[in-house]
Amino acid sequence: MELKKNPKADLTRNSGLYFVIGLVLVMLLTYIAFEWKTYDDDNNFDYTMNVEDTLDEEVPMTEQIKTPPPPPPPAAPEIIEVVEDEEEVEETVIESTETSQEEEVIEVADVEVEEVEEDVDVPFAVIEDVPIFPGCENEPKSKLRDCFNSMMQKHIGKNFRYPEIAQEMGVQGRVNVMFVIQKDGSIGNVRMRGPDKNLEEEAARIISKLPKMTPGKQRGRPVRVPFSIPITFKLQ
Repeated sequence: MELKKNPKADLTRNSGLYFVIGLVLVMLLTYIAFEWKTYDDDNNFDYTMNVEDTLDEEVPMTEQIKTPPPPPPPAAPEIIEVVEDEEEVEETVIESTETSQEEEVIEVADVEVEEVEEDVDVPFAVIEDVPIFPGCENEPKSKLRDCFNSMMQKHIGKNFRYPEIAQEMGVQGRVNVMFVIQKDGSIGNVRMRGPDKNLEEEAARIISKLPKMTPGKQRGRPVRVPFSIPITFKLQ
């Protein structure tokens, strides 16, 4: 005889359903546990404010400005006594300067006015009669300027000497020399401007050796003639 199981006695028949139900319950309880909120029952709040703290403030003392008293009234002027002047004052009599017909008129001779010669500087480029360098006396008037410049270059070349100290230091450059040919033909008011003091001194020495010249003339009168010339110092 074959044995048969009773379907009601099968314990694993609804196990899957029970597992799902249990899982849902566990998740529901877990969700409720996370979302559960609690509140304090104490609803007593202190709405009072300490008024004494806000009113306890020191008020700075203010100093009362004292106005100065008004100035005293001006003193009454002293009484001035008028003293009568008993001294007699001599009156000044102004005589008339008009001449009468009886007075003799003295004739005055013609007054000679002396002309004062003014020292005028006339530049070399515009003077009427240029100064004459010694050796240019026989040149025509139109060539006196060129002769003057030529003789000036010869004089500088003849007396030129390069300072030894400037050579050792390697100093070179151009020295601008300015001087005035006086009304008597002499040389004066020599000025130099160059890159080195030694070069300036050498340029002054060369100019000091210039000979006396025939002075320049403007309107037939001797005048002072400023002249300038550059002297170049160059090492070979």
